[in-house]
Amino acid sequence: MARRSRHHLLLLLLRYLVVVLDYHKAYGFSASKDRLVVTAIEYQEAILACKYSKKTVSSRLEWKKLEHGVSFVYYQQALQGDFKDRAEMIDFSIRIKNVTRKDAGKYRCEVSAPSEQGQNLEEDTVTLEVLVAPAVPSCEVPSSALRGTVVELRCEDKEGNPASEYMWFKNGIPLLENPKLGSRITNSSYTMNSKSGTLQFNTVSKMDSGEYSCEARNSVGHRRCPGKRMQVDDLNISGIIAAVVIVALVISVCGLGVCYAQRKGYFSRRVVLHLKPLP
Repeated sequence: MARRSRHHLLLLLLRYLVVVLDYHKAYGFSASKDRLVVTAIEYQEAILACKYSKKTVSSRLEWKKLEHGVSFVYYQQALQGDFKDRAEMIDFSIRIKNVTRKDAGKYRCEVSAPSEQGQNLEEDTVTLEVLVAPAVPSCEVPSSALRGTVVELRCEDKEGNPASEYMWFKNGIPLLENPKLGSRITNSSYTMNSKSGTLQFNTVSKMDSGEYSCEARNSVGHRRCPGKRMQVDDLNISGIIAAVVIVALVISVCGLGVCYAQRKGYFSRRVVLHLKPLP
């Protein structure tokens, strides 16, 4: 009898566990605890998935964007704000049809369902990263330079995500990052930084004259700035000597003029005092 009672009690306990597990399976939701990252290219579509085991009629879903504050994306069974015109709901997931860089950030979905204790809340967080192609970079190329001086060209793009890398072109031909590897430019001494976008000539030569352009590129695309010409000239010694001679002549003429004026007494001052007799 004791064995039958224990066996009967064990069967009742197992049935109770099955009922509880079935109830939890029907009304409970298990969210993925991993931090999901969704990557999308700008102006294409992205799907923010909130993965739950089963959806019920009584379940309530909310999507929020976590920025400096909290803004609703999906609330009371409707998409909110800008998302209502370019997004749609697929079960618990949001399909954004036209992603912009402003959409990048962290999103949290919250699902609640009835339980024996009242409300059971589960949540999941998704990070949206938006990849952006570079814009036309701004290029700084001096129009003229003196042979033997240090000259630096600059290139910058502020739009690309991930950050852009840069390549310089001379007369439409790409410059090698290591100038010693190219036979066309063995007489040139420069340093090109593909990360910062600078092209520095340590001792610029006349062979470096030409049209320079810069291209910014990342995994999404690439853009190039219009070419600008840089002319490298020799130091004009004769012109410098002529300028020095002219300056010396001007100083000499000014000095002679001052001496002549002093001899003529143009710089002497006469002070005349008019005294009135006392009354």
